[in-house]
Amino acid sequence: MAKPVALVTGASAGLGAEFARQLSRRGNALVLAARRKDRLDALAAELGNARAVEIDLGREGAAAELVENVAGAGERIELLVNNAGFGLHGRFDKADPARLRQMIDLNCGALTELCRHVLPQMVECRSGAILNVASTAAFQPGPGMAVYFATKAFVLSLSEALHEEVKRYGVKVTALCPGPTRTEFGDVAGFKETRMIGRLSMDSEPVVRAGLEALDANKAVAITGLLNKAGAHSTRFVPRSLVRKIAGAIKF
Repeated sequence: MAKPVALVTGASAGLGAEFARQLSRRGNALVLAARRKDRLDALAAELGNARAVEIDLGREGAAAELVENVAGAGERIELLVNNAGFGLHGRFDKADPARLRQMIDLNCGALTELCRHVLPQMVECRSGAILNVASTAAFQPGPGMAVYFATKAFVLSLSEALHEEVKRYGVKVTALCPGPTRTEFGDVAGFKETRMIGRLSMDSEPVVRAGLEALDANKAVAITGLLNKAGAHSTRFVPRSLVRKIAGAIKF
């Protein structure tokens, strides 16, 4: 019998590392995937029940390679945490086209491929779970981070659809939608945290805990923080023209 494992992508820092720690405390055996091998190895050594796989999931074919790596190690993915992703800040017409495509390939493409690879076996086994990390950015357009917001809208929509498709088979799918979180995200995206964003930011620990609790309860969507919930839900009642203006006025 294959050994059941939880696969966490983007596990070298931020939410991914916190997912690994909390899942380890729950007793899950872990496969940690990311590009930065030194950080992965250190985290795997810290946890003791994890192994590291150095991989760039934005590369074509990498998702299939990761699944094959897991199978080749005699493991079966019973929980998939799709956390790998990044953002870019700045005007769309001035952005590096190659970097935009890399973001789409990682945030949307790799996530979709991994879901497609693991779901058939989960459906057949009548068990399994997928947690896709989206964002409160999924609920509105994002002038200044247009493509990032669009990728997270994709993740949210896909996750909700999959939730409905597979829940009858005992498989859980949840989209976790955090607001600003204290991670390296801003450094990679190219903006400095403002005082307002800093006040709204949450630590990784409660964000991850809320996501795992929502997955346990098989909630389709989990939005962390009361202000984030209010903001996300308010977009349904406000004219889109105003939503765009408010989103565009936010200074990162």
